[in-house]
Amino acid sequence: MTPLDLITIGRSSVDLYGAQVGGRLEDMASFNKYIGGSPTNIAAGTARLGLKSALISRVGDEHMGRFIREQLTREGVDTRGLKTDPERLTALVLLGIRDDKQFPLIFYRENCADMALCEDDIDPDFIAEAGCVCVTGTHLSHRNTEAAVIKALTLARRNGARTALDIDYRPNLWGLAGHGDGESRFIESAAVTARLQTTLSRFDLIVGTEEEFHIAGGSTDTISALKAVRRVSDATLVCKRGPMGAVVFEGAIPQNLDEGQTGEGFPIEVFNVLGAGDGFMSGLLKGWLTGEDWPASLKIANACGAFAVSRHGCAPAYPSLEELEYFFRTGIRDRALRKDLALEQVHWSTNRAGAWPQMRVFAFDHRMQLEAIARETGVSDDRIGDFKALCLKAALKVSGGRPGYGILCDGRLGREALYQATGTGLWIGRPVEWPGSRPLTLEPELGADFGGLSEWPLDNVVKVLCFYHPDDGDDIRADQEATVSRLFAAARRNRLELLLEVIPSKVGPTDDHTVAKIIERFYAIGVFPDWWKLEPMKTEASWANACAAIAKHDPYVRGVVVLGLDAPAAELEESFSTAARFDLVKGFAVGRTIFGDAARRWLGGEITDEEAIDGMAKKYQDLCHVWDRARAGRGEGA
Repeated sequence: MTPLDLITIGRSSVDLYGAQVGGRLEDMASFNKYIGGSPTNIAAGTARLGLKSALISRVGDEHMGRFIREQLTREGVDTRGLKTDPERLTALVLLGIRDDKQFPLIFYRENCADMALCEDDIDPDFIAEAGCVCVTGTHLSHRNTEAAVIKALTLARRNGARTALDIDYRPNLWGLAGHGDGESRFIESAAVTARLQTTLSRFDLIVGTEEEFHIAGGSTDTISALKAVRRVSDATLVCKRGPMGAVVFEGAIPQNLDEGQTGEGFPIEVFNVLGAGDGFMSGLLKGWLTGEDWPASLKIANACGAFAVSRHGCAPAYPSLEELEYFFRTGIRDRALRKDLALEQVHWSTNRAGAWPQMRVFAFDHRMQLEAIARETGVSDDRIGDFKALCLKAALKVSGGRPGYGILCDGRLGREALYQATGTGLWIGRPVEWPGSRPLTLEPELGADFGGLSEWPLDNVVKVLCFYHPDDGDDIRADQEATVSRLFAAARRNRLELLLEVIPSKVGPTDDHTVAKIIERFYAIGVFPDWWKLEPMKTEASWANACAAIAKHDPYVRGVVVLGLDAPAAELEESFSTAARFDLVKGFAVGRTIFGDAARRWLGGEITDEEAIDGMAKKYQDLCHVWDRARAGRGEGA
């Protein structure tokens, strides 16, 4: 068995996707940034479906190149074959959705990095790891990239690996259309046909639309074109027919397309045709490379294509394997798949980046408490931001770049620390509630429409604290639930995770079922937090009920962290011991126990920066050890 199921070769770009839908590209006001280029999309799409995928391409030595590399790593794609070009820029594509048939598109690919791919970039040992090599048509358009592709194909076939071609014909990228005609999909060219036909014999699988087979076969009659391709290639041919699905021909080409093998299709609303072919190819490769027959492989491919045409963006629209299996079980409940909230929840949850099996969070997002200390010590609130920068240094000192550590920090008093934390590897939670508010009120920086979230980095987690109790009156319950629901929707719209913290004990009496009732209620109104932050409940029954309520509604939840409530270390150790018995509880988020004494002494001028950092780091480290001991010594949990 080979270490890699698949290596794709070719284009690697950044897609700047118009966020507005229904207008001209001239009218687009903002853009979302995604990875792009057919081979890059296919590598990501197949990785989501469980294949061990890799990409051979080039990116620039700049921010966009690093974005592609980092995003592919998040998707689980092997990037050893992704070279960094020190001289050329990463390719860019500007694109938009005009309607279900028009998609304005501009390629920025003049002397771009991926078109500098050469034979030296093809490592025989790397190719030897692959069970399949898949290339796309653009890299057959220039001699140097074609030579690299031919070398990879030759090595693959010599190794007994499979080979696949996605024709992926873009006249613009063959020099046949102007810069303003990026969306053009077909221009006849005898020269392009001749170039393609010199390579078709090298493939076991060739996939294209009817128009793409027209260029490969040199005829605008589809049957004639397929027969022309068959004369030079024994490959299995897969012809995509848009809403009519796709057909497979393993041998001689019949006189009618309907005589080919087909698979189940999915009649859904077409929202965006861009990226559908790459989604289809990802699903097809998943079936083909895991031994499915052609009808089953086409079913997977058609489903992946359906997801793509129903969502914004290309690679971000592709399903995970869990999502695909869920879709096959439930079927189409809304022809606009992106409006099926249950399906979208599975899509979101199973495609989140990263994993956090342990969470040791230093929470210094406190605003009201630190403002009170500042008043007590007679210093300006401006000093609070400086103190939070010291808190961050303490967190970084303890984490040492290792995973499983994080911070909670606000953007009002702790803005500079928050900025400095981004990119350090820490998990970053950022509060949005106005401190102490009940009913829940949010920080003014979010704006009345929560539009402030659009300014947040994607690695910031929206954290909201709600003083909520099952026995609340109807008015306050409706008010708070409406705010949390709107915030949840805004967080998802901005691709941000949400942590929901609930503290009922500050509102009324609690028992072993109180927190579980709250959890059940928020799921009932359609709020699915990525994280829960719960107070340190004293009984095992309370934790068992809360964890059972979460698991019942969201099998993909990130987990639970335990808050501190300014409890003494000994009391926290006891609460950790109970919470750590449950796998769903990933760690803690504690603040005043760590920083309380240092804040008073530093703001009061009694200790230096270094003494404050060292003192907080010791308390944080000690608390981490307490949690780790509790986790290591846990009994049987839920």
